[in-house]
Amino acid sequence: LIDEAALRRNLEILRGVRERTGCKILLAQKAFSMFAVYPIIGEYLDGATASGLFEARLAAEELQGENHVFSAAYRAGDIPELARLCDHVVFNSCAQLRAYAPQVLAAGKQAGLRINPEHSEGAVAIYNPCSPGSRLGIRPHQLPETLPEGISGLHFHTLCEQGSDALERTLDAVEARFGKQLAQCKWINFGGGHHITREGYDLDRLCRCITRMQQNYGAQIYLEPGEAVALNAGWLVATVLDVVQADMPIAILDTSASCHMPDVLEMPYRPNLLAPEDGELRLAGENGEKAWTCRLAGKSCLAGDVIGEYS
Repeated sequence: LIDEAALRRNLEILRGVRERTGCKILLAQKAFSMFAVYPIIGEYLDGATASGLFEARLAAEELQGENHVFSAAYRAGDIPELARLCDHVVFNSCAQLRAYAPQVLAAGKQAGLRINPEHSEGAVAIYNPCSPGSRLGIRPHQLPETLPEGISGLHFHTLCEQGSDALERTLDAVEARFGKQLAQCKWINFGGGHHITREGYDLDRLCRCITRMQQNYGAQIYLEPGEAVALNAGWLVATVLDVVQADMPIAILDTSASCHMPDVLEMPYRPNLLAPEDGELRLAGENGEKAWTCRLAGKSCLAGDVIGEYS
């Protein structure tokens, strides 16, 4: 259930950053792809970014504006349609670039490379694109000082639900390791993970970071927030179908952590819960904090489909 007023408050913040700096902001669909509200998002942002063909198709059909795509590897059969749908196609390796960039460039679109500055800001390994052994992005020693022909920009992504202080440290690393290549770019994409609409986020520092890179390299700056677009702008509404007694009461819901809230299992992450109490919706407590404690679980076949324990 989306609260349109709350969604628009987030989008107003993002539009304010665009207006202050001249950067472009794209919706990262891997984090939020509820296309029923794409017309609203289209009023505020510059377009969307995709992680494959189907998201690129969704953005082209439902959201006006620029259409970008990055994938760790592309299928050869998808490239013709991606080259038709997308304005920017970002490659994860020089091998993929050599194989597919000619089709992208022939379609009049822009090709880019994802770089790995080998600078970690993520606290959770599964969401850290720069962890040791990461498959994501080209390392400094793998990229020639002169960018391959046809490359117009570079893309990096190091953040996950983080502030502009983490971005500032990332930019120091990116400039130190890729400064010569950045000077050849028409555009630089800061990727996602920017928690721009979170309470207490330092917007002034973000704007300084964007302006710094614009001034240093004369490039168009892109940001790709996902969660920040819809942060705290709605609820997942669920109903208790049954209560199973084990070590504690287990409420089985008509929803699922694995299907509808994968971060709960992957991160792991404990979502806030609003539950009826004294005729009103109140924030549930931690295990044992209030009079009655239960475990919430999904209805899927996955044994570990558990959302958390609440009182």
